[in-house]
Amino acid sequence: MPYSIKRSAIVFGIALASTSVSPLVAQVKQAQNPVIFADVPDMAIIRVGNTYYMSSTTMHMSPGVPIMKSTDLVNWHLVSYASDTLGGLDELTLRNGKSTYGRGSWASSLRFHQGMYYVSTFAQTTGKTYVYSTKNIEKGPWKAVSFKPSYHDHSLFFDDDGRVYLVYGAGKLRLIELTADASGVKPGATEQVLIENASAPAGPNLGLPAEGSQLFKIKGKYYLFNITWPKGGMRTVVVHRADKLTGPYEGRVALQDLGVAQSGLIDTPDGRWFSYLFRDYGAVGRIPYLVPVTWTDGWPVLGVNGKVPQTLYLPASKGLIPGLVASDEFSRRKGEPALPLVWQWNHNPENSLWSLTDRPGYLRLKTGRVDTTFLLARNTLTQRTVGPTCAGTTALDISHLKDGDFAGLALLQKRYGLIGVDYRNGAKSIVMVSAESEKPVELQRLPLTQSTVYFKAECDFTERKDVATFYYSLDGKAWQAIGAPLKMAYTLPHFMGYRFGLFNYATKAAGGYADFDYFRIADTTTGTK
Repeated sequence: MPYSIKRSAIVFGIALASTSVSPLVAQVKQAQNPVIFADVPDMAIIRVGNTYYMSSTTMHMSPGVPIMKSTDLVNWHLVSYASDTLGGLDELTLRNGKSTYGRGSWASSLRFHQGMYYVSTFAQTTGKTYVYSTKNIEKGPWKAVSFKPSYHDHSLFFDDDGRVYLVYGAGKLRLIELTADASGVKPGATEQVLIENASAPAGPNLGLPAEGSQLFKIKGKYYLFNITWPKGGMRTVVVHRADKLTGPYEGRVALQDLGVAQSGLIDTPDGRWFSYLFRDYGAVGRIPYLVPVTWTDGWPVLGVNGKVPQTLYLPASKGLIPGLVASDEFSRRKGEPALPLVWQWNHNPENSLWSLTDRPGYLRLKTGRVDTTFLLARNTLTQRTVGPTCAGTTALDISHLKDGDFAGLALLQKRYGLIGVDYRNGAKSIVMVSAESEKPVELQRLPLTQSTVYFKAECDFTERKDVATFYYSLDGKAWQAIGAPLKMAYTLPHFMGYRFGLFNYATKAAGGYADFDYFRIADTTTGTK
């Protein structure tokens, strides 16, 4: 996972001793790991003055490459997306039975250089590398350029001499020079091998070769961070160091604890250092951790006695609501965006088929074609789930469904769960569907005779319990469980934690629509209360 820091722009006021830097702080130890209990993988973080910015991976979601902001490394909120869409391929738009689940936009690199913010990413779906740039990371506009090939897990790097590079690859890491504005490969540039086997410090038996490159230049030395995974072991942080960009590099294991890995470095205004990493945590996804960093003989030393601490000398979290997830009543004042940044579409949307103005105060999802499965349906609107527990509720007016339509509330992953209204042969029914077996199975069907119905999905990620329960209500007050609990599982074909989703698709004829009155998210569960 890529990332780099230009010392003149980001790193200043650093007291970096040749032996170690003690984390002397006046703050009370109160932040907890994980600092974000939600799917925010492949983080890249920069500091500009007293403000931190972070980018992450959202793969098949649209818009993509989210940008988050913090002043304390713990409390983050969404401020932008670098990418509206990677293109119009069938895979990106769920056309002709194709999808880009688990692919799309992967690990991003975030940089600040000479007053300009740069975010780069890559996509196997299109075979391209993308570079987005702006002078205002929160408001844009973003300039987008793309070029071939797709440089895997690259780190965008601006060196002090004005030259620009990408470090990329897995196992064998390579270097390629870009043009000065990072808009493409420099004419005549050829790739060179930077490190023949970056996995070597972790041992000979590897399941995952070293990837996720993040390159830094600190006090004249180059530091390259990678993630690797020894067979029978856990995700591991490996760091290499060199006096010149082109090497030679010497490497060592930097952290091997809890499987917390794929890291970068960030400093605070008062001279402290942290490494930001993520941990695979079952169905909720890959969740961010911070570990303190000290310096010994010019090497970053991660953790406390080699371990990931549970508490940190940073401010406490105020929760992920409403910074990363949020409730939405679907009512908009003049000048407000149609959709808050917490929302992302499953793949590129068809914008003519959704509205918040056709019926003010409601999200209307219209059908424009016939679909065979939920996973291939257009315009499912999603938000992250959060841990350790969370609940999402919605109210749905199904007066204008057409025969064959299915609309409701989902928990999206390959092994998804749904609760919704199925209009079939002139009758409407509340239905719970489970794809726990990776094939959709209808677990319960109840007759529905009214036009408004309420749905709730609750998730329990405590200690990787990974169980979801679905509920319905006819009045929004008394709730009844339906179907059976869903055993959620993080699958690699989707490569993403479970997300709440509002959906409506047609199985017989297009032209119907469903009106969602609200979506409300909470970080607690209440069962049938």
